[in-house]
Amino acid sequence: MKKRPVILIVDDEKNTRDGLSRALRSHYDILLAENGQKALELAGSRTIDVVLSDVRMPGMDGLTLTQRLLARQPQPICILLTAYGTIETAVEAMKRGAYDFLTKPVNLDRLDLLLKRALREHDIETENRELHEQLDSKYGLKNIIGQSAPMQEVFDMIRQVAPSRATVLIQGESGTGKELVAKALHQLSPRVQGPYVPVHCAALSHNLLESELFGHEKGAFTGATERRRGRFEMADGGTLFLDEIGEIDPSIQVKTLRVLEERKFERVGGQETLDVDVRLVAATNRNLKQMVEEGKFREDLFYRLYVVVIHLPPLRERAGDVPLLIQHFIGEYARENARKIEGITPEAVDLLSAYSWPGNVRELRNVLERMVVLAHSERLSVRDIPAAIKDSVQTRPAPKPGKELSITEAEKQLIVKALDACGGNRTQAAAQLGISRRTLHRKLNEYGLHAEETADRAPSS
Repeated sequence: MKKRPVILIVDDEKNTRDGLSRALRSHYDILLAENGQKALELAGSRTIDVVLSDVRMPGMDGLTLTQRLLARQPQPICILLTAYGTIETAVEAMKRGAYDFLTKPVNLDRLDLLLKRALREHDIETENRELHEQLDSKYGLKNIIGQSAPMQEVFDMIRQVAPSRATVLIQGESGTGKELVAKALHQLSPRVQGPYVPVHCAALSHNLLESELFGHEKGAFTGATERRRGRFEMADGGTLFLDEIGEIDPSIQVKTLRVLEERKFERVGGQETLDVDVRLVAATNRNLKQMVEEGKFREDLFYRLYVVVIHLPPLRERAGDVPLLIQHFIGEYARENARKIEGITPEAVDLLSAYSWPGNVRELRNVLERMVVLAHSERLSVRDIPAAIKDSVQTRPAPKPGKELSITEAEKQLIVKALDACGGNRTQAAAQLGISRRTLHRKLNEYGLHAEETADRAPSS
């Protein structure tokens, strides 16, 4: 028999708590809390499926409670109850992950339908998430974080290309995660049982890199006291990843080209020709085509590498992924450093999202590690952000005061504005709003927004 869902009702008004409890207890197990702190204590003692919370309460308000509850696992469905339907409330609630809103006095029929729909969608999303986790674990995509449209294109390319034997060139700025993509390509390929061998070309001198890639025979040069296998040989039957391939010397480019064309090479100082079966994945943060034009990179090697190209977008071009990355890194570094960090304030997320991140995901990772280690409290805030980042972000003009809107109108305007900003692309709009694409579709249907007005539109050429 399926377990009855557990609903936590949080409201400082006893009549509201008792009235909702009477209306719902025939189908749900009900818990009651008179404030946010009590709600957190109850949520810490058992699994909560749905939280119905008033927005305005003494002490911790419903928005703060929502964010703290959603920072825990498993996440409950959070529905807010309010008589104060401003656009600011809608914006904040959507940012913090609220499922929906109801205005007071609560329409019980609408609440019943909303709960059934929310629980049904939650079950489906849970099943999908578990399936994706299994796929990501198998395919090596688990550590590549991103829900934005540019990153979804990268994921699709990885899944499509990885099973082939084609050489892959990964292009992107430093810190965008090129090596993570290379590992994912290996994990998803039929070569997954073979070795994955990375080489960071820029870290080695010409002589060292040649020996590192192709190996050497005993006595080949001063210090070569024994035969040594190179990385091509070590990667036989698997994947060789050459990071920053644009840095390799022309003479090594010639030998690398031969391996790609003939799958043969000789060790440094050796006469024996070795055969290898290696899938090459290369990466660069440089413009190889321009280097060819300048005579700094061999044209024939360029075209051997330029079979399949995966472009990794810089973080500034997928700002919608920043909040997701923030939460991921907070959890990772809190565990690693044994720090109790409950989450991060919306103001801090907004400031970090406004920064241009010239060092991309690597820079964001380092900043979040520092913030977690040096945190002033259990919740990261603007105070914890390095001064250099705060100084570089220009102060945004304060929004002009406007007419108070209903929750429905506020949310509808917010969605239409996001769709306009994203050129009608629902995936990008959902990422900007901080909600799932499924939730955005539900809202579009609920508000009667016409499909032709909101359909995904390809960018004009």
